Amino acid sequence: MIKRMVIMLIVIGLILGGIFGFQAFKNRMIAAYLANLKSPPQTVSTITAATSPWQTTLQSIGSFNAVEGANLSAQVQGIVQKIGFEDGQDVKKGDLIVQLLADQQIATLQQYQASAANAQIAYDRDSKLIKANTIAQSQVDSDLANLKSAQAQAASQQALIDQYSIRAPFDGHLGIRLVSLGQYLAAGTAVVTLQSLDPIQFDFSMPQQALSQLKVGQPVTATVDAYGTQTFDGKITAISPLVDSQSRNITIRATFDNHDRKLLPGMFGNISVVVGAPQNYISLPQTAVTINPYGNVVYIVTDKGKGPDGKPQLVANQKFVSTGQARGDQIAVTKGVNAGDVVVTSGQLKLNNGSPVIINNDVQPSNDPNANPANPN
Repeated sequence: MIKRMVIMLIVIGLILGGIFGFQAFKNRMIAAYLANLKSPPQTVSTITAATSPWQTTLQSIGSFNAVEGANLSAQVQGIVQKIGFEDGQDVKKGDLIVQLLADQQIATLQQYQASAANAQIAYDRDSKLIKANTIAQSQVDSDLANLKSAQAQAASQQALIDQYSIRAPFDGHLGIRLVSLGQYLAAGTAVVTLQSLDPIQFDFSMPQQALSQLKVGQPVTATVDAYGTQTFDGKITAISPLVDSQSRNITIRATFDNHDRKLLPGMFGNISVVVGAPQNYISLPQTAVTINPYGNVVYIVTDKGKGPDGKPQLVANQKFVSTGQARGDQIAVTKGVNAGDVVVTSGQLKLNNGSPVIINNDVQPSNDPNANPANPN
């Protein structure tokens, strides 16, 4: 009985050992097959790397503002008697904008002017009589004091009347009127905005580290969303002498000619400050550069010769690169790619180092150096 049990256990052990051995052998064979199995070529698009001139720039954002701009308002209260402008009109310094009713003030002025005229007559008469010694010098002095007092009252009243006339303080372009004929205006009420549009200023900020690269007269280029990729050329006209203690930024002002009045106060814009001389760098579409935890990577395609089927064997190899400035759809590569290298521009997500590839350049990613992401068309 015991002998039979031992034989049974031995047989079962042999069977189980055979099963496990066969499974291990099968796994080794599958692993060997997979190790020798070549992945199918992946279809990618490529570009041949070439150098192009790059102008180093400092980038920032900011807003346009008028050299002179004001909301015109009344200095005194009163009724609107006359409106001397149309919406959107150009005006010159001194042009009448709004006239307030000032009849009472004018009547008072006429009274003061009459008093001044009488004082002038009395002074002239007594100035002649003093020569004949018929009156005292004190009388002439009193006449002169009365004359100056009357003239001062008239001048003061004239200054008050002038405040009832709202005039353009500078040449500029008027906005939309905010008052109507017959309307009562309280002192300080705005009647219209006046902006000088040509030239126009642009204020922006830069980190304090950039201060050594900035100077008055330096050329700048601005773009605004309203005009897509159109650029506007200007120059730096002022650099603030104070660095903000919170942000450590410095404020810079650039000035632009604005003859066509496309740029308006309050517009948001992007600005580029030209720094140094142009440099030649490898230019690639930004899609060619991928980012992994270790840095920026491109795939460079190399030809391994012809395969058994007579077709070229192309392989994509991973290479780390150093990148510089971006412009539009392009990025400058400062290290890692040489002119003439064939670089993958799309399809990298399917690649590993050494992956076989097939090149199809029927569709290429955008490679426009002047592209504006906000206005791709």
